[in-house]
Amino acid sequence: MSTADVALPTPEQVAKYEPVIGLEVHCQLATNTKIFCGCPTSFGEDPNSNTCPVCLALPGALPVLSRQAVELAVQGSLALHCEISPKSIFARKNYFYPDLPKGYQISQFDQPLAERGYVDVEIEGVGKRIGVTRVHMEDDAGKSSHDGFKDSEKYSYVDLNRAGTPLIEIVSEPDMRNSDEAYAYLTEIKQAMQFIGVSTCDMEKGQLRCDANVSVRLKGTEKLGTKVEIKNLNSFRHVKLGIEYEILRQIGLIEAGQRVRQQTRLFNPDSGETTLMRDKEEAADYRYFPEPDLLPLVVTEEWKNELAAKMPELPADRRARFISAYGLKEYDANVLTQTRAMADYYERAAKSSPDPKMAANWVMGDLMGLLNSLGKDIGESPIPPESLGELLGLIQSGELSGKLAKEIFPKMFSEGLSPKFIMERDGLKQISDTGALDKIIEEVLAANPKQVEQYKGGKTTVIGFLVGAVMKASKGQANPGSVNEMLKAKLDS
Repeated sequence: MSTADVALPTPEQVAKYEPVIGLEVHCQLATNTKIFCGCPTSFGEDPNSNTCPVCLALPGALPVLSRQAVELAVQGSLALHCEISPKSIFARKNYFYPDLPKGYQISQFDQPLAERGYVDVEIEGVGKRIGVTRVHMEDDAGKSSHDGFKDSEKYSYVDLNRAGTPLIEIVSEPDMRNSDEAYAYLTEIKQAMQFIGVSTCDMEKGQLRCDANVSVRLKGTEKLGTKVEIKNLNSFRHVKLGIEYEILRQIGLIEAGQRVRQQTRLFNPDSGETTLMRDKEEAADYRYFPEPDLLPLVVTEEWKNELAAKMPELPADRRARFISAYGLKEYDANVLTQTRAMADYYERAAKSSPDPKMAANWVMGDLMGLLNSLGKDIGESPIPPESLGELLGLIQSGELSGKLAKEIFPKMFSEGLSPKFIMERDGLKQISDTGALDKIIEEVLAANPKQVEQYKGGKTTVIGFLVGAVMKASKGQANPGSVNEMLKAKLDS
């Protein structure tokens, strides 16, 4: 806590207060073009190359609403259990910023696309429902860069490639009471948008950004405290840290007899503090009025139902189905639905495997271990899910032991070959033939007379040593179950 700002409150002081948190999440829609023109939305192009008269706001250029953007916005709203408005109105939100060429943002104000939704989260096994106030559509501003130097002078540069990129803004109710709930809420939104293809939600590319509204009040009181907005949080970690700092800062102010001012602040990841950006604007400051160049957006019941029918399964629904259909533990189902690619891979492996639980263990453990070691995600796996299912089938049939499968799996990963081919090529098939095992067992017993006598003298635990010796003699290819049975039968006779 910065001493120039306010003293750090004591734990006893913190315990007297209840934080009240709401999030405004800006999610870039996965369209091919911008929301009001035909410019591409591709990332990383040369500055100001993805622009046209519309997104440059040249005189006489008129916006034309993208149908794809509307469809994705409706599906995103449905994923958040929102009610879709039959008619919504675009409005001009007026403010000046160097990377906003029009001098206003086309957004929605009093008649948004969707309202009254919710997101269910779970914190340490306890469920909570967080309300979604509204979802509205808008276009993004450009991007200002403040780290340019020329002739030892510092310059700011404006790149308008992002100007006009389609967004939905998801505004929550002030239902969150700590940073963990905010983190979980944001996670659920990100997963839902990714699963249904509304957005890739890549925070490094600015496709998911978050503003946090934070206030504190004495526990047991109904009246809300003064709200402070933390702007442009661009990572989940920054959301959590920014909220935690702001809660302490506000409690410190109140306990010191000072007033919390309504402000917009920025989070500094280097210091871990929020710093003043500007005094907070109210809606009236933006001089909202209906956009005269766009007709009202009408979403019919038929169109809404058509879009809903095209939506893939939501992550929460898929988690529940993985638990019921495949007998997975809740933790495993959560891990396997972190991304749609992960869930799709696991499901294909489970369907081609005799044991879905075993498939889950191999995906989360062996496969992800190899992928992580190379910095790859599951979409880059050189092992098709059906090949993993085939490997588990060889274990189930007794052709492979678990140990041999662990030896084959890295070869599948590096060579891209089927498990059966590698098994036969490298002579790694498990020995279950009683004739072949009998010969190995006889040789082991003959080589270890002392252990045989100990067993017959009542020290039956020595059989573990003899099993190990048989496994070693067979180079790990003997069937452990068969070895146990045959050894015991010979020793007991």
